[in-house]
Amino acid sequence: MSANKSSEFIFLEDFSAELSNKKLIFPTSVAATMKIRKALSQADISNDVIARIIGSEPVLTAKVLHLCNTPSFNPQSRPINDLRSATMLLGFSAVRNLAIAVGMKQLAENKYNGNIPTQMEGLWRRSLRVSALALVIARKHTKLSVDKAMLAGLLHDIGKFYILNRAHHYQALFTSDQILWSLIDQWHTGIGTAILEEWEIAEDLRTAVLNHRGYQPAPMSKPNLTDVLAAADFLDAHFVAEKIEQIDWSVVPPSLPSLGVDPNNIDTLLQETRTELALVMKAIA
Repeated sequence: MSANKSSEFIFLEDFSAELSNKKLIFPTSVAATMKIRKALSQADISNDVIARIIGSEPVLTAKVLHLCNTPSFNPQSRPINDLRSATMLLGFSAVRNLAIAVGMKQLAENKYNGNIPTQMEGLWRRSLRVSALALVIARKHTKLSVDKAMLAGLLHDIGKFYILNRAHHYQALFTSDQILWSLIDQWHTGIGTAILEEWEIAEDLRTAVLNHRGYQPAPMSKPNLTDVLAAADFLDAHFVAEKIEQIDWSVVPPSLPSLGVDPNNIDTLLQETRTELALVMKAIA
């Protein structure tokens, strides 16, 4: 067995044990979580602002949605999939306590070396951008839930988050960035599937997260959450590089024309995305 395959085997074996024992260790951006905790302590903060703050951090988002769908908080078992309803059900105090618990867990586990802090920050910021794009696309081009679209954007790289977060425990295995990212590219979809199932994320959200890359909608089909995420994921690279004018609209993913995203409305869509991103960043500043 080659060194690379041995590294993958050891890592995946340990991951399987963590998952089966329901002991996923999953810090993301410690700095972001601590900013969230501070923001949630503000007096007279509104439910909309609370939802926006929580929505900037994928792990906290998933934990809030999971908690509000447990029998203790939701005895009628009415499915809740948006952050505004979730925070209203749980109450600000429970959300603040959950944010603090997530932050403390992150602080306990976050001992990165090498390039991982920079890589993690890049993944976190990309998740924020894709979530903002998905939110605006859903709002302007569909009748779908904008909260679900935002959540799909936040979770779309959840497998990559997990592998990168756990890699610092396996520094002897991942002796180069090339080895690490080779494993991430090969295994993030499968690991993401396991994580979303463990967190009991709604099926349409799981479908969008797992199937958006290379997605081919059926002819004349009504745009769905997977279309929204596929479009947001594609546009992000052009958005962050400010190269929208270089898009070849004759070969874009089919979800864009299906949604009605085209050269005539792309500038307005991106301006609204910048506004959403600014609101999120202000909320956690």
